[in-house]
This record gives sequence, structure tokens and C-alpha cells, in this order.
Amino acid sequence: MRTLAMILAGGAGTRLTVLSEHRAKPAVPFAGRYRIIDFTLSNCVNSGIYDVGVLTQYLPRSLIEHIGIGRPWDLDRTRGGVHILQPYQGRGGQFWYKGTADAILQNLDFIRDRRADAVLILSGDHIYKMDYRPLLERHRERGADLTVAVMNVPEEETHRFGILTTNKQGRVVEFHEKPKTRDKGTLANMGIYVFRTAVLEERLIELAQQHEDLDFGKHVIPAMVERGDKVYTYQFDGYWVDVGTIEAYWKTSMELLSPDAPLELYDRSWVIHTRSYERPAAKFGPQARVQQSMICNGSMIRGEVIRSVLSPGVYVSPGAVVRESVVMNDTWIGPGAVLDRVIVDKHVVIGAGAHVGWGDDMRENILLPDKLYAGITVVGKGAHIPAHIRVGRNVLIRPNVDEDAFVPFGDEVPSGETVGGERHESQ
Repeated sequence: MRTLAMILAGGAGTRLTVLSEHRAKPAVPFAGRYRIIDFTLSNCVNSGIYDVGVLTQYLPRSLIEHIGIGRPWDLDRTRGGVHILQPYQGRGGQFWYKGTADAILQNLDFIRDRRADAVLILSGDHIYKMDYRPLLERHRERGADLTVAVMNVPEEETHRFGILTTNKQGRVVEFHEKPKTRDKGTLANMGIYVFRTAVLEERLIELAQQHEDLDFGKHVIPAMVERGDKVYTYQFDGYWVDVGTIEAYWKTSMELLSPDAPLELYDRSWVIHTRSYERPAAKFGPQARVQQSMICNGSMIRGEVIRSVLSPGVYVSPGAVVRESVVMNDTWIGPGAVLDRVIVDKHVVIGAGAHVGWGDDMRENILLPDKLYAGITVVGKGAHIPAHIRVGRNVLIRPNVDEDAFVPFGDEVPSGETVGGERHESQ
């Protein structure tokens, strides 16, 4: 069965605040040296799928540069390979993608050209390892029009997912998108679909007449179930997580540091491929102390690092302490500085003696209470934090702010504040 994979990678990821302010969510760095989309791309090639379309939209430059011609994933091929599919305007009325299914609809010409028997539709912003071959085989055996990968979720989380009800044969008899009640079951839609190509094309063209913002969860799956198409589920029991919030991103990063981490990154039989840059090995000075951490190449550690993830090129000065934090590429942490439960984007300068993530005041961020509430402070790309300042919890420091942005706060940024741009004036 000839299979084409289509990866939806245009998400803005607004709940990640400044981490996705200058890049699409699938391009956000993760686990030191990877990008989020690396997991989906690697799943494809590890499953023997080498014909891949990546649908981009929101701030695509970083993602496009990362994927390039697909060489790290062995996708730089004359036949098949990886193709970046961006929205465009044409005589046929193409516009910005308005929904997940609308994005596929606007690329039907690409799908037709590939002449695939099945289209595997994936999200580029989830962290998981999955062999798609058993899913595709089950789809073929059943003669299904659509197979939806599902997993059981806790009952209290069912409102976050599309929930499916099946009969004994695994055929879907009901679909409820983010149900408000908990009586619909716990089989959750993972956003992984296998369509029979002809059926996919027919349904998208048909439903586009009724829904401008055509979406798989809201429109396509319910309509196919209602009309009696052969829609089945495929149960996945492995590790899968959406790191779409600051809390989820931080927690998932910390889980990687456990001896029994649920996500195995060191399995040589299922390598997570990525674009890498030539840097020297990590170096540890005479005063360095590292405990239960991931330290990437090119980093130089002369201070203390405890339960943290450091991307390539991070410099930790003597006397500095990095604790339960995620620090991205080429960040400089000055002498005596302290980071405690902080996520730091690339190219940040932490001044000497600064304490970021300070105190016991856990008040939520005043401007973004629904995004920064778990005690984690976030520092945007290219920010410069002055020496000897104290920065509290749930603070948002916007990208590229210089030391002048901290002047109104004096020597302490209270918990829940925002530095740079609009902010709350403390009383």
C-alpha cells in the first residue's frame, strides 16, 4: 500500500507564550538538541514512509530552515522525499489555511500527484514515538475509509479531546468533539488519521461547500460517522504528549531526566533524527557540579547544574546555579547567577549575580493568568537580564529586551509581572 504522509505544522502554539513568538510550535526546541517536529518526521522514516508533505503557515522560516532538503531524515530524495507546502494565492481561490482539513483540501493537487493508496495525516507538534506500520496494516485489513489512532485518557481530561465510541469490532459509532460531559467514554482522538485517498478527496470537496473552516475533528469525522463510512479506531498504548503549554513543556522536559524516563531517547533501534551543527564536546571546569541533567555539545559548565536540560553552546559561569530549568542554545549565564524553574530561549544573557525564579510568591502572571501559573518564569529569545536583579515566579520576559526594560522595576521584578511591552503597573 503506497502511503503519503501529510504533517500539519502550521500551528501558532500561543499557549507557549514567547517560545512561539518568532517560530511555529513544531519548530520549538525540545530535549536539548531537537525540535518538536523531529519526532513526527523520525516516526515517518523509521516506519518506512519516505514521501512526506509538511504543511506550514505561521512563522515558517525557522521550521523551513530546520528541515531544509530533509537530509537528516534521509528525505533528500529524487522520488518522494520531503516537500514544504505553504499556503498560496492562485486563480482557484487558494487562501490561508482556515482549518486542519482545509489545509489538506488546498493541497489535493499534491496528493493526486503522489498517487498514493492511503494518506497518513499527522500533527507536527506532539512528542511521541510510534511505528505507523501496524496502523496502516490494520487500516488495509479492514478495508477502512478512515482509521483514527486513539488512546485512553483520564476521564477528567476528556473535555480536551475528540472522544470516540466504538462497537466490538472497533468501528466508530459516535464521535464527540471536546464533550462537556464525561459520559462519552475515554477513547481520545490523537490527531493521527489514515484515509483511503479517494474517500478523503470526495469528503473534503463535499464538506467544503458547508464549512469554510473545514476541520477534521469538528466536521469531517462526525460527517463520515453519520453517513455510515467505514471509520475504525487503532489503539495506541505508548507515550504521547502535547507540550502545548508552558507547564506541559517544563514537566515533560523534567521527565526526561528521570532514570525511568517514559520517553526513551537512547534507543538505537528508533533514532530521533535532527539537524545538528558541528560543535565540540561539552566541557566541564574544575568547579563544575552536574546532577541528573542533559548537557548538549558545545556547552561549557563551570558552575552547578541540577536537574536541567541545556542545549548546545550554553555557558555556565563559575558560581552560577541552574536548577530545574531548560536553557536553550548559546545562552550565557554570568558568575553567581541563579536560575530556578526557568525556561530560557536562545541567545539570552543572564547578568552576574541575577536570580531568575526567585522567592515563594506563586501568584499567576497578571497579563497571562491562563498560561503562566505553575511557578515557571519564561525568558524570550535574545533577552539581556541585568546583573544582580531578582526576578520572581511566573514572570514573562519578552524577546530581545535589553537591560533598560528592567529599570522601572528597580532591583526586583515581582512574581506575575511582564518585562517588555505591555505590563501591569504594580501598586
